[in-house]
Amino acid sequence: MNQSLQTFFVRLRRFGCRCEDTLLCLLLALMLGLGTLQIVQRNLSGGSFVWTDEFLRILVLWLAMVGAVAASRDDRHIVIDLLGRFLPPRTAQVVRLVVDLFTVGVCLLLAWHAGRFVWMEHEYGSQLLGSLPAWPFQAVMPVAFVIIAYRYTLFFYKHLQQLRQPGGSL
Repeated sequence: MNQSLQTFFVRLRRFGCRCEDTLLCLLLALMLGLGTLQIVQRNLSGGSFVWTDEFLRILVLWLAMVGAVAASRDDRHIVIDLLGRFLPPRTAQVVRLVVDLFTVGVCLLLAWHAGRFVWMEHEYGSQLLGSLPAWPFQAVMPVAFVIIAYRYTLFFYKHLQQLRQPGGSL
């Protein structure tokens, strides 16, 4: 790959990471602010906005999905690596490839079913926050799973290249 194209992809990745981090910070700040406002309102006036609880649940969904995407960018998802500690290095690398492919498969399956769910919500006309359609708020699920599957596909190819190198290790 030529140098200018490689530089472009490095910058694109950095931009994407900054967008993910910014969105995570905004979602968390909005959740904390809205939760605090709700507590203050309930203590001072005995009530709060009608939509607050539902909106906080939506924010939790978005925060979880965007957080999972952000964790996947550096391959930092929760891993139980008991086998990798006891297997020979080359075998552990092969196990890692299988885990990468399994992750891709599971994420694509989840994306498919989440997409079906969002489509059904669209067809049924489900609403949130009073009269807003529910499906745009829920569309984060299939999008996030597709992004994670894409990233683990890239990790699979990266780990495969490392395994093919003489004396390569992950």
